[in-house]
Amino acid sequence: MAKLKGAIVVDTERCKGCQLCIIACPQKVIAMAGKVNLHGYPYVEAANEEACVGCASCGIVCPDGCITVYRKKVEE
Repeated sequence: MAKLKGAIVVDTERCKGCQLCIIACPQKVIAMAGKVNLHGYPYVEAANEEACVGCASCGIVCPDGCITVYRKKVEE
């Protein structure tokens, strides 16, 4: 049976650090980066990338559309 493997890409320059994606992620993939972007906002990053299943919950709740979600089937 195929398993889904996901990956996210965060546009750090558009992210305002609202943390809605952190709350929405059921796999706890996303965390605050501890840095700020050019606009002075803290931003998020994929801290636990291997746990991502590509559910897209983070991308759906992001009010600024900063998160792109990719997913692919992986054969076991």
